Amino acid sequence: MLNATEKLVSTLVNKVKTNSSVSISLENIEVRVFVVGQNYSLKEMLQLHTPYADIEIDLNGIAANNMNQGHAAVAFMSYTNMSNSSLFSATTMTNTTKLMSAVVSATLPKTQNRSLGKPVNFTLMHLAELRPNYVHSCVYWNETDWVTDGCTRIKTNHSYTVCSSSHLSTFALIMQINPRQSEDRFKVINMVVVSFGLVFLGLALLTFAFCWKNPRVINTARINLCISLLLGHLLFLLTHTLVKKKYQLACAVLAGIMHFLFLSAFVWMFIEALMLFLAIKNLSRPKSKHKEVLNWKLLTLVGYMVALIVVGVSAGVEPNGYSSEECWLVTSKGFNWSFLGPVFFILASNMILFSFISISLRSSLARLNNQVSQINKNRTIFFKTMAQFVIFGCPWILGVFTANTEALEIIFLILNSQQGTFIFIVHCVLSKEVRQQYRKLLCRSCVTTYYVTSVTEVQTTQG
Repeated sequence: MLNATEKLVSTLVNKVKTNSSVSISLENIEVRVFVVGQNYSLKEMLQLHTPYADIEIDLNGIAANNMNQGHAAVAFMSYTNMSNSSLFSATTMTNTTKLMSAVVSATLPKTQNRSLGKPVNFTLMHLAELRPNYVHSCVYWNETDWVTDGCTRIKTNHSYTVCSSSHLSTFALIMQINPRQSEDRFKVINMVVVSFGLVFLGLALLTFAFCWKNPRVINTARINLCISLLLGHLLFLLTHTLVKKKYQLACAVLAGIMHFLFLSAFVWMFIEALMLFLAIKNLSRPKSKHKEVLNWKLLTLVGYMVALIVVGVSAGVEPNGYSSEECWLVTSKGFNWSFLGPVFFILASNMILFSFISISLRSSLARLNNQVSQINKNRTIFFKTMAQFVIFGCPWILGVFTANTEALEIIFLILNSQQGTFIFIVHCVLSKEVRQQYRKLLCRSCVTTYYVTSVTEVQTTQG
């Protein structure tokens, strides 16, 4: 219906030398059209008014674009009685969400270049009293759902709300009547588990630094995976603070940096899985037999350049793709697929590699004897193999199924924030080489302490 209305309204637009306007009022729709030509210049932002909504747009700036050659037109439509309409039923518009304004739509008919130099402001009159304890959001319709990307609420009082948008679409004000009571609990759980995982990421990196001379402990992919996850999760915690304080520019910049860090982390997960697969297949460690093939300089280049290229191309194609509100990628125009696409590809690859690794280990363990010591060793190997499922990032696939399941969402949060914990357990606590290094350190500390104590006692006796 919206597309049909917009096509009908576009027939009202004709090129003029100065300006022209059209106003239509029907029972459930108000239409305002304004056209400017080469010989007309607005002194300020154009404002169009309807009984339930207004628009403020820089039509002069749009007309000044070289492709438009001084011509531009805007059509503004206000739809009433849409609160009970099935046209805007969506997965997010449940019985706990209510439309609080008329639905408005804005287009630039018969205008070649439709890019906006300045944000467009919509003033939406309230159809009912806003309740201060509930959540009110400026949203736009993306064909299936009401979403907030690029649409912000800049002013609200008892009678109207002003929304600002960086693009034109169909907009409305919604109120969440019964916000999910567990929302705050999820935020707390998220902060706690991410902080917990950061501690073990830090311990793992300290352990790798301590054992840097041991090639059986040090692994280029593992170290860089820890670094990428550590920085990414730190910025994630920081952006939660920025969202609350509305540092929008910093928020958008950090969104781009997080895009790079988490993408590079997934690339390192794939490299780690590939190296383990090669190690098991060839019954050797990646750092020994495959040192020439898997050179650390080449791995570092691949690990970070892939992510850098994806982020660079994405930002170049869509400069406004990083949300200044959510501190992450916007979902409009499919920009979020610049992250989801590579991630799904890597997850699929890692799950295939994990399957091959599990089958190879099972075949190897089946050939071993059933002595008690060997059984205990096999159990450790089995646990380390299952832990690799988390380290490779495979549980991230659960994000596809967490939309309406709180229990699954909590599992998703816990597993994917604890990759550092599993790395520390598998590659530090359960590593024989690391335990030997720590024993040597403790022995040296004990000897030093004993020597200092003995010398002190002798000096005391002599004194």
